[in-house]
This record gives sequence, C-alpha cells and structure tokens, in this order.
Amino acid sequence: MSKVPAAENTLRILAYLATQRGPVPAAGIATSLGLPRSTVYHLLTVLAEHGFVLHFPEARRYGLGVAAYELSSGFSRQQPLSRLGRPIVAALVDAIGESGHVAVLHGRDVVYIVEERAPRRPRLVTDVGVRLPAHLTASGRALLASLPAGQLRALYPDAGAFEDRTGAGPHSYAELRRLVTEARERGYATEDGDVTPGFASVAVSVRDHAGWPAAGIAVTFPRENVPASEWEALAARVREAAAELSRRIRGS
Repeated sequence: MSKVPAAENTLRILAYLATQRGPVPAAGIATSLGLPRSTVYHLLTVLAEHGFVLHFPEARRYGLGVAAYELSSGFSRQQPLSRLGRPIVAALVDAIGESGHVAVLHGRDVVYIVEERAPRRPRLVTDVGVRLPAHLTASGRALLASLPAGQLRALYPDAGAFEDRTGAGPHSYAELRRLVTEARERGYATEDGDVTPGFASVAVSVRDHAGWPAAGIAVTFPRENVPASEWEALAARVREAAAELSRRIRGS
C-alpha cells in the first residue's frame, strides 16, 4: 500500500486520462481504476482548480488541462531522453564497434535525438534532428511494432502513406504489418538497405513506465561487416541497452 494514497491516486488519474482519446466521465475513471467515486470526484476537483484537468459540464466528462500540457512541454525542453540515452548508446558503440542512435516516433516519421558514430565508420544519414520515414528504418519498425493495431492502421491508411526512398521497403499496409509482426515476435526490428544501400540496422523499442514505446535504440553497420547469422547476437546487445534506458526513464 502507498504511504501517500492521495498522491498516488492523483497520478493514476492523470496517467489514465493521458491514455484516453478524449474526455471521460468520472464514473468511468472510478471503475477503471478501482477507486471510490467520491475519491475520484474530490481529486478531479482539485486537479481542475490547478489546471491539470478540464471539466466539460454539459458532457459531464473530464480531460487533461493546460497545466498537464505544460508539464509535457517542460519534459521536452529538458531533453531527458537524449540526456539519458547518450551515455548508454556511447557504451554500446564502444562495445560493438558499430554506430548507434536513438530515435523517437513523430507521426509516420522517426526523429533522431542521439547519434554516436563508431571510430573509422562512415557518416550516416541519421544525424541528430534528421527525420526519416518510420516504415523504412529499424528504429521506426521497432516502435511501430509496439503500437496497438488500430493506431498502426490509422498511421498508414492507404498506399499514399508509404514514402519511398531507395525503392526498397514496404509499399502497403499488408507488407508493413508482416514486418512489424516479425519484429514483435523476435523482439527486434531490422532493415537492410532500405535507408542507405549497403547498410543494415537492428533496433529495439524502449518502453516507458506505462509500457508505451518511448524511443528506439538501433545500431547501423556496413552490411559486409556483420553477416545475417550474427544479427541475433547484435540485437541482444541492443536489447540490453534498451532495457537500461527503459529502467532509467522509469526512474527504477
């Protein structure tokens, strides 16, 4: 049992509201979280007074407020994922001798927030701030494999959603679904020449405290340097790095 139940329940309510598609009734919050309705109403009232929750009286529903958004903006300004991820990826690169990076999902793209180039390895297209189509990259596929099926389908409603770069990679939802299903089953995603001919990558999704894909860690290497028979062992090293970043994100 928590030593500060009011604080824990307040955070649970905010976390629950953050996962919903829109405002929800207080009774639904109480039922989903297993809390007394009176407790939920009291906490919602306080949260609304401080701007963390908005009350929609006509609909009798509650949603996240501006103060909650400001917390999210503060999180982004402090760049915690890149600060936490950089030393982890640097250690990974030192251990395997190949370049590594961290990327986050932004719509149908991934945005690279950490890039660590291994010594005597060529410069890659994945510099910090670069955006690439998620369905073509190993990091993107690892992140897409962690999404609910409905959200994946919403991101790729038709063939027009599949940007082409080298002629390789999926060009339809069915092809993408096959790739992300394979990634989900084996625990890591790959790409081979889909971004840059002659280069391949393996990647693993980093999950936050709610199990949501927060980022992807990947290593990229000249295809001739690492035969496909060794990708599984390489992915195991990436998985260890992803688990460590996930642990740090959760603060455990």
